[in-house]
Amino acid sequence: MAKDNHAIENDYTPLAYDPQYILMVNRLKKYFPIKGGMISKTVGYVKAVDGVSFNLRRGTTMGLVGESGCGKTTLGRTVLRLSGGKSGGEVLFNGQEIYDLSAREMRAMRTKMQIIFQDPFSSLSPRLPVGEIIGEAVREHNLVPRNEFNDYIDRVMDNCGLQPFHKDRYPHEFSGGQRQRICIARALALNPEFVVCDEPVSALDVSIQAQIINLLRELQERYKLTYLFISHDLSVVEHISDSVGVMYLGSLVEYGTTDDIFARPLHPYTAALFSAIPIPDPDAKMKRIILRGSIPSPANPPLGCKFHTRCERCMEKCRYAAPDWIEVEPGHFCACHLYNDAAADARAEEAVSAARASGAVPEAETEVL
Repeated sequence: MAKDNHAIENDYTPLAYDPQYILMVNRLKKYFPIKGGMISKTVGYVKAVDGVSFNLRRGTTMGLVGESGCGKTTLGRTVLRLSGGKSGGEVLFNGQEIYDLSAREMRAMRTKMQIIFQDPFSSLSPRLPVGEIIGEAVREHNLVPRNEFNDYIDRVMDNCGLQPFHKDRYPHEFSGGQRQRICIARALALNPEFVVCDEPVSALDVSIQAQIINLLRELQERYKLTYLFISHDLSVVEHISDSVGVMYLGSLVEYGTTDDIFARPLHPYTAALFSAIPIPDPDAKMKRIILRGSIPSPANPPLGCKFHTRCERCMEKCRYAAPDWIEVEPGHFCACHLYNDAAADARAEEAVSAARASGAVPEAETEVL
């Protein structure tokens, strides 16, 4: 268990803004309180996002992968300030800490950052025609003059593969792929710079997935968009992403360019995920890595490395010392004791020694769990 389940540590070094990055996330945390007792006292926290850091370069796509429940969607919503307040860390968008903005400033910022939701049907109002769904925010933010409004909506719809006569139809009259195009048009109508794509193709057929992915790439090239692409489909992530972050139980365990991550996965969890990617060759033998056990609860994450309860390469220090975030190769980061330098190893041994001194670990405990 954590040392103090009722305290939220917020220790981080503030970032220096680098203009090449549109988004800079530093030790971001999002905890949800667990209430208990007659007076609904906070008795713990669900650590949905727990100390995530990454930088997203302008005009590129970062893929975010991991098992269901690992915190991918919560991270995307927290970055956009859609989940209430943060619990720790900082989020710089174009150099501005978005959680320091006033309500009026955040309202203006909304046009620059948008989201495409996973389920296109439930995210569209069934009572509004498509033209109103796409144009509602455009009208609300006064982006175009009133006499140009209809032409502007027609142009946005055309860019997303929709026809002008679709404006008067309702969401239930469209197929799944067309509804997702409506969601994309709604997001792009505000001329954003950054878009969170929250599993935008997971509810679609494979052939339609390819059309939507190609549409997103075409729009990115045309409008110089930046994407945070959340998905559990690794083949889609490999196709669309420039960089990839691998998330486990609220934390990033590996981050690097797409080529590096898929060619040389460093973390045992990443290797296990990638071993499940289907190979389009009936004669090829897959070396599938089967993870034992189930993902622990984010309300009570394990001490030390969060993955050690399922890792075949678990060592004693993995159980008692959280691994450092290390740049193993240029631009390729990993949080695993397998890649510790001398200083990180010394810190890990200190943690094990402290656990022994407190009686938390027997002296004769073996290296492997």
